[in-house]
Amino acid sequence: MLKIRTYNNISPLGLEKFPRDRYEVASEIQHPDAILLRSFDLHGVEIPETVKAVGRAGAGVNNIPVPEYTQRGVPVFNAPGANANAVKELVLAGMLLAARKICDAWNYAKQLEGDDDSIHHQVEKGKKAFVGFELTGKTLGVLGLGAIGVKVANAAIDLGMNVIGYDPLLTVESAWMLSSKVARASSVDDLISRADLVTLHVPLGEQTRHLINGPRLGFMKKGAVLLNFSRSPVVDEDAVRAALDSGHLQTYVCDFPGQAILRHPRAIVLPHLGASTNEAEENCAIMVAERVRDFLENGNIRHSVNFPEVVMPRSQGHRLAIANENVPNMVGQISAALAEANLNIIDLLNKSRGDYAYTLIDLNVPVPAGTLERIRAIKGVLSVRTL
Repeated sequence: MLKIRTYNNISPLGLEKFPRDRYEVASEIQHPDAILLRSFDLHGVEIPETVKAVGRAGAGVNNIPVPEYTQRGVPVFNAPGANANAVKELVLAGMLLAARKICDAWNYAKQLEGDDDSIHHQVEKGKKAFVGFELTGKTLGVLGLGAIGVKVANAAIDLGMNVIGYDPLLTVESAWMLSSKVARASSVDDLISRADLVTLHVPLGEQTRHLINGPRLGFMKKGAVLLNFSRSPVVDEDAVRAALDSGHLQTYVCDFPGQAILRHPRAIVLPHLGASTNEAEENCAIMVAERVRDFLENGNIRHSVNFPEVVMPRSQGHRLAIANENVPNMVGQISAALAEANLNIIDLLNKSRGDYAYTLIDLNVPVPAGTLERIRAIKGVLSVRTL
């Protein structure tokens, strides 16, 4: 029996991907083979040596100490794109909220008092304060063209907007899905200087922390709208607050409220609702459960944030799965150890990603314990499994 520990409420549709005759799934379980979670913070949490994989039912992995697990040869899986439609719809809602000043108008209407005639009079008198603009014909800049950014860009085209996009790491898959009507910006600065509204869809990392800062906000058009559905630190909130105070930035729409902008009258803040739909939670749980199960049973890696994608059909016989540092002659040393044990390799696939690599090897007979120990002893080998 393989054991799965859950740290959050995971959609039952996802957990059903683990057959009960082969898996034990529970929130309190000893010596788990894998962990499934959503937003639970694993930083500082000691996980057992038995853990072979961690699955995040969502896209962001900031709540997981990925480098620590990588050193142990533990892949961290996520569910990119599974919540893309939910986030896309919220981004569209955020643009409409900002364009039509709906939040301010809503609050105004809710505070009206008196009889119907009096309320109608106040409505007609007060509505001038909430004159907005239409999205049609405006230019939307989409920074980051992954699964979410592509959907936002295409939807904005359907709304009659002009759309420009920028992503130096645009994948072939995303490029195929992106509307041909989306114009290409040459840089971040080029994009934000040309757009009436800018929406952010980049992962949080050292290269993207405070990507939108004081100088870049100065490049934006006066009266522009900034939408952040990536992560809070992607923008410098103090600089955003200053731009809102000066009126250079009309509105900041953010799904990650921080103290600097929480109660600012020009900020529309939401409590991290991007993926908070039943459909998104189900999609994320199903995707990550399938990936974790395939890894545990077959050693295949799909949608890992720290190891390369390695997928090899099963051959007859036995499989060896090895995670290691990406150093010269690693495959040679592993092959030599197998050859000395007179083991015949049926199939082999090795791929690298940055400083780390992963190898699948199919053999026609089981690998002796002594050979496994020799492979584990190779400098740079992080983990070894037989399947």
